[in-house]
Amino acid sequence: MTAGLTTPAYSRIIGLGEYRPARTLTNDDLCQTLDTSDAWIRQRTGIARRQLAALDESVISMASAASTKALADAGVDSARVGQVVLASCTMPQQIPGGAARVAESIGAIHAGAYDLNAACAGFGYALAAASDAVRVGSAEYVVVAASERLSDWIDWTDRSSAILFADGAGAVVVGPSATPGIGPLVSGSDGSASRLIELTEAGHLRLDGPAVFRWATTALGDIARRACDAAGVAPNQLAAFVPHQANLRIITAIARQLGATEAVIADDIVDAGNTSSASIPLALARLRREGKVAAGDRALTLAFGAGLTWAGTVVTVP
Repeated sequence: MTAGLTTPAYSRIIGLGEYRPARTLTNDDLCQTLDTSDAWIRQRTGIARRQLAALDESVISMASAASTKALADAGVDSARVGQVVLASCTMPQQIPGGAARVAESIGAIHAGAYDLNAACAGFGYALAAASDAVRVGSAEYVVVAASERLSDWIDWTDRSSAILFADGAGAVVVGPSATPGIGPLVSGSDGSASRLIELTEAGHLRLDGPAVFRWATTALGDIARRACDAAGVAPNQLAAFVPHQANLRIITAIARQLGATEAVIADDIVDAGNTSSASIPLALARLRREGKVAAGDRALTLAFGAGLTWAGTVVTVP
């Protein structure tokens, strides 16, 4: 913590940034190489199109672009950033990690930096870690970037995965707050189901879609309610429900179980596909950009992914 500053009681998101690759792959494009149709994909996933990174767009470059936008949105000089956390499950190598390179790219050259991999739930865990760092005085400001280049890990002949996944990055700046802005994290895991989503020996992402769907639509409603309870917010007080953009049918089912009757339901998946850990910050940034949420609104974020892992928290929109 910077000398002379008192430890804040709370933390909040003070800036949002997004990076979406320009290249678009539509359902009709996929139909040229896969035995599928636009109607079939939309009915089962809700996806119409997805963005894919160009050859010169990496996990690092996309995270850096989103983080730079988040810092500008927050009005925070990069020199004041004490930590940079990179949530990603698609780094091309384990060593070195990517967070230090993101920190250098955005000008936070003296910041602590580390990578975090909880697959699609990574943003939730990283946000909680950033919140704790700010609240205990380990950092004045923390940049959390969630960036994925899933297209490198897809078997494009496998209809079950090729129709789902995409690339992109979202980022937030977490800073001190006089009032609660990031609720307690409700998280968990089930290692017995670890093989439902995994990399094959050939290096391709494989998932048991029906089993994941059954688990998500039966387990996540309760987890969503627990996250609201932990934050002291009733579901009908939420302005937005921003779950991991895995499948539109899953999103709709959880929202119905939650009873968030006043909330706008994020559906970024329709145009962006499943971007794993990046999907929540991307979806939240889009809701704000389109004027569907405003500063001070409360939003429930809820993610789940390989592991299995899950994480939910209520946040205040910056």
